[in-house]
Amino acid sequence: MSEERLEEVAALLKDETARRILTETYREPMSANTLSERCGASKPTVYRRLEDLRRCDLLEERTRPDPEGGHHHTVYATNLARIVVEIDDDGIEFRIDRQENMADRFTRLIEGM
Repeated sequence: MSEERLEEVAALLKDETARRILTETYREPMSANTLSERCGASKPTVYRRLEDLRRCDLLEERTRPDPEGGHHHTVYATNLARIVVEIDDDGIEFRIDRQENMADRFTRLIEGM
């Protein structure tokens, strides 16, 4: 990971709202409105952090159908599994491990047959 990208992720993770969004969306996908309530942050702040997290590829946007209303809702879920920082004689390595979504896992299984 480039040093510039590392600094962007580190700066984002310093923000308490961003960390709360990651924690909440790890438990279950949530709408921006629900995240605003759970994080105690304004909707504009939540939307900015959602965009920042998506830009750093720490969050995914999903569409959830509403069978009763015939509409759909946008929800967000983290794809972050862990952040690893390792140091050795060659220097420091920074790695983001992401969760694999079920559709990708299924595709890999089928392709491997």
